Amino acid sequence: MVRNTPVRLVETAPRKILAFANDYADGHVIPPHHHRHGQLLFGSAGMLVLTTPQGTWAMPPQRGMWIPPGTEHNVRVQGDVRLQGVLLEPDMAEGMPAQCQVVGISPFLRGLIAKAVDLPIEYDESGHEGALMTLIRHEMRQLPVLPLSLPFPAHARLAEQCRQFLESPAAHAQIDEWSMALGMSRRSFTRLFRRETGLTFIAWRQQACLVAALPRLAAGEPVTDVAMSLGYDNPAAFTTMFKRLLGAPPRIYLQRDR
Repeated sequence: MVRNTPVRLVETAPRKILAFANDYADGHVIPPHHHRHGQLLFGSAGMLVLTTPQGTWAMPPQRGMWIPPGTEHNVRVQGDVRLQGVLLEPDMAEGMPAQCQVVGISPFLRGLIAKAVDLPIEYDESGHEGALMTLIRHEMRQLPVLPLSLPFPAHARLAEQCRQFLESPAAHAQIDEWSMALGMSRRSFTRLFRRETGLTFIAWRQQACLVAALPRLAAGEPVTDVAMSLGYDNPAAFTTMFKRLLGAPPRIYLQRDR
């Protein structure tokens, strides 16, 4: 049984795929680190915000997060988090995304992981226990990616501007404001932004607002307060954006599958 055991100790077990479960209190911070293994994390409650040099990812309750092997990252916990996870040796991570992703977790996979965390750390690979872990690995390759990532550019000045924006998002921030701050023409800025992030400025701005809003909504802040603080004209405009990107309005999305 691998519960409330530091991941670094689990990683030493002589198995290529392992499951674990840990609880983290609200406000807990895990400083920058990396793992030899790839990780699939799933939280039944609370939220994780993961940051790497390449971007930020927000994992709401009942969703998951894939972290490729060797990825340097830090983690901030919002609310009390009941975390379950799967560790994959690098050679077992074939077919998984090459970068961090927030993913959907089916009820079937949740059930499999819940069983796996109660296995002994040196489970029988040739019997039912090994078959369970093999099935988990196959299910992991089918996970749908959710639009809850916020890529950061490699361009130093643009990256700093993106980080400042994430600290204080504004739904109506304009391209002209950003291009002027960088001393660039609008045309040059839009080309640079798309090349560096893979997104248009408008799409990135919406993603930033979503990533900033989710931890607050998960903590119970009213939709109206969150929407107005982000600069939306009214809560309905924010809800429309949220529903278009995630398929459901905030309250329903955060309660779904509980």
